Amino acid sequence: MYIRKAEIDDLEVIMRIYRTAQDFMIDNGNPNQWSHSYPTEELIKEDIAKGISYLVCGGDEPHGVFALFSGDEPTYQYIENGQWMNDDIYVTVHRIASDGEVHGIFNCVVKYCKEISRNIRIDTHKNNIIMQRLIEKNGFHECSTIYVADGTPRIAYQWTKS
Repeated sequence: MYIRKAEIDDLEVIMRIYRTAQDFMIDNGNPNQWSHSYPTEELIKEDIAKGISYLVCGGDEPHGVFALFSGDEPTYQYIENGQWMNDDIYVTVHRIASDGEVHGIFNCVVKYCKEISRNIRIDTHKNNIIMQRLIEKNGFHECSTIYVADGTPRIAYQWTKS
């Protein structure tokens, strides 16, 4: 598998991957994190235009998608009842999703991020048990709770190269 930046021509496949992920979360006890309303097509178009949308591909076929932010994440400024592992420069992984056809999408994303940054932050919904396990299995440490833009809480994690 390899990672490449998404292009506007990838929009249809990206939205199909997100729909598969939304259905999976709903079917596995996490109906509220994304439901069928997030992420929107407009948000994905913005991600592509900003150059922060990436695809995880096997052969020529995309099987996963994520957004990768560099710099301060506004929703990470306040962390409740905890703290980040450090205040060093970091990247943030958001909106990671898989089409479910291949295994190892998350591992591939984490490997890519570890090659470009010494610090990675990520968050997930309390009902997203599968993602919590993947995050922890990949060496991230739970730091506490952050709140996303709509005010809902998320479990915040950080990995740092020691």
